[in-house]
Amino acid sequence: MVAFGKKLKERQIQEWQRFYINYKLMKKKVKQYAHQIEVGTQDRRHVLKDFSRMLDNQIEKIVLFLLEKQGQLASRLTKLREQHDALDEQPEISQITELREAYRVVGQDLLKLLYFVEMNAIGLRKILKKFDKRFRYRFTDYYVKTRANHPYSQLQQVFKHVGLGAVVGAISRNLHELQDRQGSYLSIYDPPALPLQDPVVDAIKAAVDRLTHSTNFLNFLAQHALIMQEELPAPVEEHIDEERYHFMSLLLNLANTFLYMVNTYIIVPTADDYSMRLGAAATVCGIVIGAMAVAQVFSSVYFSAWSNRSYFRPLIFSSIVLLVGNTMYAMAYDLNSLTVLLLGRLFCGFGSARAVNRRYISDCVPLKIRMQASAGFVSASALGMACGPALAGILQTNFKIYKFTFNEATLPGWVMAVAWLVYLMWLWISFKEPSRDIEENNSPHVSSSEPAENDVLEKGLKQPLLITSEEKEEDDEDPEGDGSEEASEESRQPATSIKSAYRLLTPSVKVQLLIYFMLKYAMEILLSESSVITTYYFHWSTSTVAIFLACLGLTVLPVNIVVGSYISNMFEDRQILMASEIMVCIGILLSFHIIIPYTVPQYVCSGLIMFVSAEVLEGVNLSLLSRVMSSRLSRGTYNGGLLSTEAGTIARVIADATITLAGYLGQSQLLNITLLPSLLICVASIVATCFTYNSLY
Repeated sequence: MVAFGKKLKERQIQEWQRFYINYKLMKKKVKQYAHQIEVGTQDRRHVLKDFSRMLDNQIEKIVLFLLEKQGQLASRLTKLREQHDALDEQPEISQITELREAYRVVGQDLLKLLYFVEMNAIGLRKILKKFDKRFRYRFTDYYVKTRANHPYSQLQQVFKHVGLGAVVGAISRNLHELQDRQGSYLSIYDPPALPLQDPVVDAIKAAVDRLTHSTNFLNFLAQHALIMQEELPAPVEEHIDEERYHFMSLLLNLANTFLYMVNTYIIVPTADDYSMRLGAAATVCGIVIGAMAVAQVFSSVYFSAWSNRSYFRPLIFSSIVLLVGNTMYAMAYDLNSLTVLLLGRLFCGFGSARAVNRRYISDCVPLKIRMQASAGFVSASALGMACGPALAGILQTNFKIYKFTFNEATLPGWVMAVAWLVYLMWLWISFKEPSRDIEENNSPHVSSSEPAENDVLEKGLKQPLLITSEEKEEDDEDPEGDGSEEASEESRQPATSIKSAYRLLTPSVKVQLLIYFMLKYAMEILLSESSVITTYYFHWSTSTVAIFLACLGLTVLPVNIVVGSYISNMFEDRQILMASEIMVCIGILLSFHIIIPYTVPQYVCSGLIMFVSAEVLEGVNLSLLSRVMSSRLSRGTYNGGLLSTEAGTIARVIADATITLAGYLGQSQLLNITLLPSLLICVASIVATCFTYNSLY
């Protein structure tokens, strides 16, 4: 990754160069202030005052230039409006075409202005973060809040961009009116909104969305997937060549995600019964369920590496392995072999292609729809998680065909084997391998660290300046602070092994991974032992367990809608993170069986609190993780997405092993024994979170 200062210099519009933020000068001033305070020649108060004045001057320069350009655009639009009115009286096709092209030219100039504002916003945010980090002082909060609501706020003029919004509206409305609407009298303001198929308008809308960084449901879901777009835009529309994007291939990737999640959870309601039919204890279900996660620890690495060269071949291999694994799982009953059962689940884990699914979205989906594709990835996972147990509840039958038994234990395997066979044929016919020569010109960014800040300023000022967590910064790019814009090429290279990737983790990243480990451990304990616990305490049938698990899975999307659309607009990510951890802890505590008889309301309510809180925690945690991860972990085989996946998978493996080991103490002790590690890890993560953020702020 190239240093921000160098990027800014390369991507500046040359004729506007003197109106950009002087990022290099401000970096040198921060270093100078630090030296002056260290030797005692300057006090902190004077530094804060001087730096505030410098920022005010820089913002004023940007704002005045912005207003000048807005005025020029408005003047051009006024003249075009006069031509538009004249055409209403005497319409001519050739003149309408010329007028539309004129509006598009204005749109292109507006796009340049939006990129100008965005690059300056990123520069201001980064220099504020650099100042905070160097002086251990929350100057950003003070500066933005004091400037946000002032009646003469120049900061508001930039980041509320009311004037720019009016220009965007004028261009969109007039292009819409000039488009052939086949006799429709509706405008862009009339519901339902009519889609305007114009690349200039699409590019403008994408630039405005990036500029505001407004928190919404799609953004929140996309952060779950750790698939984020590049932070700094090019001066022209950034997009992946249309030859690389193939809608059916994207749909196949999402279908793979959905089927794999169904495959993971479809056996949960019946795994204990299947184990007992093969002569093992009911708690062996922990090993049966966890075998898939054990294999996934290794498959994530080789699939991540394989996706550097191809997408089609890994998906074909994944489908074949999953077909074989599910067939083995189903046939274990007639073979009366627990070994075959476990090998079948291991094969299923070796077919986990989620790393390929993520990589395809980040590399092959155009920027303008990547957020929707990322949200689709998470939604497909959530839907699969709900459909798996629900499908198991439906498959309550018993019959034989030739020598093969079809019952509630084996049918999940047979159904998934057929599903993967159908998927394999669909994949072979419809998938289009992207051109690799184009990809070489577009560096991959599997889990790139777009700073989608979630703080909301008072009275609606959005978050391009407010930082909520420690992120990769120029201190990494220029550790000596000597103003150099280029570090050695070696320091820019992606990690080449898990060990080298681990060395790149900062304390805050390690805390985020610990939180991710904790929530995955707690969720796996709840889900994997649900059949055993409910059978022992409440004598639930397989169908009842399936309904309970399906209901838990169905809470994922509604919870994300509430958090992504409302809660994250009202509170900082750190606050939501801490509150969610505490609620997970409360859910675990309420789940313990102590003295009084264990009841269905206690189990269901405590499980719901734990699961929903963990879902909220996962979204916010991955949102923060995507911003604090080193830029060197945003690409290559050993990327941030792989590390988070490995942390979660290892947590699931340990949780499933805990269930099986605790089973040796008897089913009466299983609940409390398995909840105790969850409680300890949760408390440890809360303490680590408090310590980390207190030290940072």
